[in-house]
Amino acid sequence: MRRRKLLWHLFPSYLLITVIAVTAVSWYSFDAVRRFYLEETAAALTARARLLEERARPLTGRSDADALDSLAKELGAAVSTRITVISPDGVVLADSEEDPAVMDNHGDRPEIVQALAGAVGRSSRYSYTLQTNMMYVAVPISSETGIAGVVRTAVPLTAVEEQLRAVRTRIALAALFLLVLSAAVSLAVSRRIARPLHQMQLGAERFAGGDFAHDVPVPRPTEFAGLAESMNRMAADLDARIRTVVQQKAEQEAVLASMSEGVVAIDREAKVITMNRAAAAMLRIDADAVRGRSVQELIRNVRFHEIATSVLEGGGPIEGEITLAGQQETVVEASGAPMRSGSGETVGAVIVLNDVTKLRRLERVRRDFVANVSHELRTPVTSIKGFVETLRDEVGGDGGNSARFLEIIIKHVDRLNAIIEDLLYLSRIEEDADHKGLVLESVSLFDVLSSAIGECRSVAEERGVDIRLTADRGLEARLNRQLFEHAVVNLLDNAIKYSSAGGEVEVGADCEGGGTVISVGDHGLGIAEEHQSRIFERFYQVDKGRSREMGGTGLGLSIAKHIIQAHDGSISVESSLKQGSTFSIHIPDTSSS
Repeated sequence: MRRRKLLWHLFPSYLLITVIAVTAVSWYSFDAVRRFYLEETAAALTARARLLEERARPLTGRSDADALDSLAKELGAAVSTRITVISPDGVVLADSEEDPAVMDNHGDRPEIVQALAGAVGRSSRYSYTLQTNMMYVAVPISSETGIAGVVRTAVPLTAVEEQLRAVRTRIALAALFLLVLSAAVSLAVSRRIARPLHQMQLGAERFAGGDFAHDVPVPRPTEFAGLAESMNRMAADLDARIRTVVQQKAEQEAVLASMSEGVVAIDREAKVITMNRAAAAMLRIDADAVRGRSVQELIRNVRFHEIATSVLEGGGPIEGEITLAGQQETVVEASGAPMRSGSGETVGAVIVLNDVTKLRRLERVRRDFVANVSHELRTPVTSIKGFVETLRDEVGGDGGNSARFLEIIIKHVDRLNAIIEDLLYLSRIEEDADHKGLVLESVSLFDVLSSAIGECRSVAEERGVDIRLTADRGLEARLNRQLFEHAVVNLLDNAIKYSSAGGEVEVGADCEGGGTVISVGDHGLGIAEEHQSRIFERFYQVDKGRSREMGGTGLGLSIAKHIIQAHDGSISVESSLKQGSTFSIHIPDTSSS
């Protein structure tokens, strides 16, 4: 549908109303004037007929017809009126214009019929005698015996029609003038109404184009003024908001550009919203041609797609490592988190990429170094132990200080040997975890925990510590039984060592949050809060003197942590001084039989 300006909606409406009003007024005025003229003419004819009635009453007899006819012609010429006298039977007795003898019977004329009935008769019609339109007024001539005749006066309507025509012309000219004047006024009013709206439209178009420097002019009418002021306030508010958004966007882009970490933001359809230069460099793609494109199209990495899909579907933070192929293999640590709207709905995801290639290379070098050193130390330590034991046997039990010194050497050699064995064991665990070499199978947690408790039973009995197991016999999980049992043994050994005589160690297993939780708790010395974040580090010992006294290597908890991580699980501790400690192992993907 074709659109029109407001002016051409208002002006035709005003003009139409004006035309209808002027036409109605003109028609009513002309009709009133016409009726006035006709009534005035009829009244004049009636008055003339009344004057003639008095003089014609004595002459209504047929014997005085000539005198009556002369009187009619005389008076008719004097007042410029046709005068006709008619007998009660319709015979024309006198006429001012024609010879009565040749005229037709007028008894059937409407005005005559009315007059003979006693009323004043009135009629307008075409006169075939005079060949013109005439107005007739008939007045009865009353006598003592009844109606003696009728006096009829008539004038041509030509003069009246000429006067009415002149009046109609003047009314038409006045109406035309009023129409033109009204059209001009309507056009001016329409323009005056439409002009502020047009200015507001231009102002709104400037605002839409980002030009907020010029305000919309405020017109005088209250309604338009309120609208213009509201638009100006809206423009000022929009200008402030846009400036804030632009500034925030510039700051955000500056932050993203200066970050060494890569940042990729995607929407619900896994299409890229933004990607900084660091992410583009890591993923080896062009940062200027990524917006709106699918990550499946841009990033050829299955693990990245899995992380992105998991965040979008699961709605929770997810972490993982991505290996990017190329001339040099790049290892990237990816952390994905959902983007949420104000209502809490997931609208996308943000994935942060951190290049850990150098770190992983250093870790590999460190592991290789530890493994190699451990292997190299194993042989000389074994030789030293053998020679020391030979010397002890030769010295015998009465060797004095020599025998005591040899026992001390053997004790430290055994501890050094235990450390080497633990380091080698830890290196194997890390190697298997890196190469996904762990063989997992569905095993009974009750059997695994029972076996670990059995291995630690003798040590617990020596220290007077009771071990209590609480677990469902049907609870199963996918584990590497040997490694997992070793981790539990380390935790049990740690709990037994730090429990007081007559104490109790509690071991439990239960399903929780879609996984399995294994707990090992004691009521011993406990661990201070400042140490809890570091106890899983290698060789970290809360009480070094007590640990050495009990034969600890400082690697037990570290080995347990790496075993749990190799199962994609996690380990945590809750502890309070003098109240004991509880170590919790969280293993995902369990199944119950």
